[in-house]
Amino acid sequence: MTGPDLVAVLAARGRIAPYIHRTPVMTCRSLDEMAGARIFFKCENLQRTGSFKMRGASNAIFSLSDADAAFGVVTHSSGNHAAAVACAARQRGIPAWVVMPENSSRAKLAAVEGYGGYVTLCVPTLEARESTANKLVAGSGATLIHPYNDDRIVAGQGTAAVELLEEVPDLDVIIAPVSGGGLLSGTAIAAKSMRPKIRVMGAEPKNADDALRSLASGKIEPAAEGKTIADGLRATLCERTFEIIRERVDEIAPVTEEEILQAMRAVWERMKIIIEPSSAVAVAPLLTRRAQAEGLRVGVILSGGNLDLDHLPFGVATL
Repeated sequence: MTGPDLVAVLAARGRIAPYIHRTPVMTCRSLDEMAGARIFFKCENLQRTGSFKMRGASNAIFSLSDADAAFGVVTHSSGNHAAAVACAARQRGIPAWVVMPENSSRAKLAAVEGYGGYVTLCVPTLEARESTANKLVAGSGATLIHPYNDDRIVAGQGTAAVELLEEVPDLDVIIAPVSGGGLLSGTAIAAKSMRPKIRVMGAEPKNADDALRSLASGKIEPAAEGKTIADGLRATLCERTFEIIRERVDEIAPVTEEEILQAMRAVWERMKIIIEPSSAVAVAPLLTRRAQAEGLRVGVILSGGNLDLDHLPFGVATL
């Protein structure tokens, strides 16, 4: 299976430029000291809809012909991809039907509806999400926009790494979280094409370590049964993303739930920006020094900043 290349990623960058933010690259001296490395944070938590997902969704939706777009789009997602598809569809002026599990947070449901998406709830299983989405596609003629099993999505996600490397071209390492693999695949394509000797690292919770196990076994492993606070990283790889990651990613770093929380809190406290637990997963290997990046220049994709502020994972005093 041949996936997208740098040409596709650069085409995506031009296509989506009017519809997304070119997010800032930020640094933090105190986090550098904790990691023993020079860290450059690509702040996709400040992206439209609050995550990198806006890149892939915009590329997929604005790649559609006018004839196909007229029927709208369908997707299934419990969070950031759902909001991104709804937002990008609204920008294109087409309808978006979004299948979400019935246990999705009220904040996420409200976000999708706020962007104009038509929400259909289903039982919280991947099978139910996919079957419900397929029924909507069959009944409407709309185009399915899969969260990660789509070359247009992968190419769009890779544009974050392109921007980072344009701004900081001499990175030694780049780290992104991995779930279904769209972001890590796109990051690896862009990074290895622009800087062939760069080390590309994925990060994932130990409680959802299917990517680590898949690379070790040479085949796609099922999702782990453990629970993780990084709720955006619960999907499993697909054949498309697995092949790209196996070819271009150097290693996967697993992190514990406590390490995720510590990294998240450190970014909040030291950088004064909000990131979600899934973003913190990519920071944790540096702060624990498990990334073995001491003395190096490291890029980190902060994937998003969406979380329910009424249910923060660390203590908040009640006034």
